[in-house]
Amino acid sequence: MRKLFALIAVLGMLTIGASSMLMAQENETTQTETTETTETYQDDEETTDPTVLEDESQIESTSFHAALKQKFIEGGAVFMSFVILALIFGLAIAIERVIYLNLASTNTKKLISSVEDALENGGVEAAKEVCRNTRGPIASIFYQGLSRYDQGIDMVEKSVVSYGSVQMGLLEKGMSWIALFIALAPMLGFLGTVIGMIDAFDKIQAAGDIQPSLVAGGIKVALITTVGGLIVAMILQVFYNYCIAKIEGIVNDMEDASVTLLDILVKYNQKH
Repeated sequence: MRKLFALIAVLGMLTIGASSMLMAQENETTQTETTETTETYQDDEETTDPTVLEDESQIESTSFHAALKQKFIEGGAVFMSFVILALIFGLAIAIERVIYLNLASTNTKKLISSVEDALENGGVEAAKEVCRNTRGPIASIFYQGLSRYDQGIDMVEKSVVSYGSVQMGLLEKGMSWIALFIALAPMLGFLGTVIGMIDAFDKIQAAGDIQPSLVAGGIKVALITTVGGLIVAMILQVFYNYCIAKIEGIVNDMEDASVTLLDILVKYNQKH
């Protein structure tokens, strides 16, 4: 997983660099196309060319992508890059957690039924084999409990409780990092906004006069970083809440299944 995070981070930084270069190239291309279109329009005002209409439709389809990159450049490459990196690292951890939690989900009823049948037909070793071949934290807890069956039901209960805490820690692993990036992204955005506002006031002081165009332009650019940080935080918050809900569901299943396992072992102990 560490290699995956490193690869995603490198790809993110390369994407940022490529976006900046493409933005500069598109600005030059747009300026050239605008000049040529203006000259053509002045030469023949009343002529409608189908090719021109097709070019306009293509420009409209790519306008959102171009506008997004334009806002990224306007917000400042330094602060916007940090915001994008927070999104990349946050998403990398969130996606890893989503995959892990989905793989950790187990059909509890089927597992309990299989363990109970294995106990009746093949004893504790057969039940341990069923747990060993089943994926998920619940099967691991069952295996630890069954491994200490010969030491008594009390030891089984202590083992189940202790190993349940270990499995809960594994489920919650990495969630603090997602919470960090959720809090960090808006902070980086606010920091860029404050610095942008300071720069705007410096320009006002240098000019010696408050010009609406000067103030509005500086404030607009300063607020872009805040918007970016808030968007990143909202995206990561969705993944965070999904993971928390998934963890709560798995933990509830673990607790219910552990109680059921103890009941099954008590009944099995009474029969044998």
